[in-house]
Amino acid sequence: MALAFPPTHFSPQVSFSSSSPNSRPAVILPGLGNNSGDYKKLQETLKDYGVSTVVAKVSRYDWLRNAAGLVDPNYWKGTLEPRPVLDWYLKKIHDAVEEAKEQAQGGSLALIGHSAGGWLARVYLEGFGLSNISLLLTLGTPHLPPPKGLPGVIDQTRGLLYYVEENCPKPVNSPQLKYVCIAGRYIQGARFLGNVNVDVSSVLPTENEQATGEVAVVNSPIDSTPSGATLRARFIGQGYKQVCGQADVWGDGVVPEVSAHLEGAVNISLDGVYHSPVGSDDELRPWYGSPAVVEQWINHLLI
Repeated sequence: MALAFPPTHFSPQVSFSSSSPNSRPAVILPGLGNNSGDYKKLQETLKDYGVSTVVAKVSRYDWLRNAAGLVDPNYWKGTLEPRPVLDWYLKKIHDAVEEAKEQAQGGSLALIGHSAGGWLARVYLEGFGLSNISLLLTLGTPHLPPPKGLPGVIDQTRGLLYYVEENCPKPVNSPQLKYVCIAGRYIQGARFLGNVNVDVSSVLPTENEQATGEVAVVNSPIDSTPSGATLRARFIGQGYKQVCGQADVWGDGVVPEVSAHLEGAVNISLDGVYHSPVGSDDELRPWYGSPAVVEQWINHLLI
């Protein structure tokens, strides 16, 4: 079910301090290929709301460690598991959580996972426990594995997302842990062949699709880009297809909207929001961490 409602606006309160009772420290988890420095402006924006942050210390070169999975036979079978291949990232999360605990002074923490950082946070919670974490907020995270058996669709994670779906706890919002999944609707993809111009407000599951739960579509002042069947839309659609099995859907330019939501979570779709801080522009191509976009989800982070 899709619900449309105007966004609630929250103005940054610069007078907040890092010890404000209205906030909890947040650990920011970089997405695939990103480094810690990509989130500096997001840190500054959250500081204006009184939210102190720690970014997991990840460099772009760190991601080359994932190549270790190539020697695992499960990689080629499509049954790869997160550990030990991604132990290096889980250690980065753990170190950042321990640092944030000092800021929390016995209070709770939030995890903000961007892109792959969101499902890696779920792997962390499965292996390390809640550890004072009361909120997992994901930004453009591909939570769901692609449907099996579709021609031309290859699981880019080589089994990792199937592991997450089968082994990580399902979202059950409670006072102990709340899940908020945010998807961007920046551009609609198109099929590679055919003159297709599908205009859908959201992607709803059918009997053969993976349900995402109830979705709130926030109509923001930022415009989404209807694609038609342009070359750009076809190219982006092929990327969407590898993630969710369908090309002519809305997404943030990298992750389809339907893949970024989880059944049982608070699911939100934001119009006009691009996937990554790299290549973004706060005015022309805002991403999840741009100030005008943060304004639309900050209420979930504030206590």
